[in-house]
Order: sequence, then structure tokens, then C-alpha cells
Amino acid sequence: MGMKHYPAEFKADAVALYRSRPGATIKSVAADLGVNTETLRNWIRAADGRRPGAHSVPAVAPQPDGDAVQAELAAARKRIRELEEERDILRKAARYFAGETRW
Repeated sequence: MGMKHYPAEFKADAVALYRSRPGATIKSVAADLGVNTETLRNWIRAADGRRPGAHSVPAVAPQPDGDAVQAELAAARKRIRELEEERDILRKAARYFAGETRW
């Protein structure tokens, strides 16, 4: 099988997804995204400015102040509500169309 080429935006989103899940492993995130574990590991290393095989600890991001955290939390909660609503609508649509299909 040949190598797949992924857009830079997808790679950046994959790295961000991995970093946003504190308890997640590279293997689990790679499986969720349908990419090879080593591919995701290389993207993370590239984002950290390291070459594959280099051993270093990633830099710690500075902590935002309390107001910024509260604003980000409120925005995240709002987005979660929106996504839950979209999910519910899609589930209803899937049930409807599953009932309409006569194989």
C-alpha cells in the first residue's frame, strides 16, 4: 500500500486533538482518526520541532489567567450543547431514513 498524503490542516488538527486529550495515547487517537500510529507520532514530533527519534520533553504552555479560562470554558460548554443538539438531530434523521429504506 502506498503512502497517503494528508493536508497540513488535518495534521495540525490531529496533533491538537491528541494534545487536547490528557489521558489519551497516540495509538488511541490514531485509531480514532484512521491513521497509522507512527504517522501521528511523526506529526507530533514535527509540531514540537523535533526530528523523528529525538528524545526531548515538549515545552509547557503558559497558563492563561482566570478570566480567560472562564471565557474559554463558557465557549466550550456552548459548543458542546450545539454539538449535542446536532448529534440528536442526526440520530433522529438516521432512524427516520432507516425506517424508510425497504431493501
